[in-house]
Amino acid sequence: MLTAIERTGTVRPNREIVLDDALPKETPERVRVIVLYDEKMASNVPQRRRKAGSAAGKITISDSFDEPLGEFEDYQ
Repeated sequence: MLTAIERTGTVRPNREIVLDDALPKETPERVRVIVLYDEKMASNVPQRRRKAGSAAGKITISDSFDEPLGEFEDYQ
């Protein structure tokens, strides 16, 4: 006998499926997964592309960044 449990979720870039809600405790270890999606919904998902330089000015490095660390004096 087959039992169906419906859940929604997200497919990560590495093709891993993450469910929005937990499965019931009595769910067995091995299951069969059928992925259903609305083609309109799938094609409307924006593809976020990283833009070079978008973090310019948001990160600062201390002037003493390149100075030797006191903890490593024995090794220098």
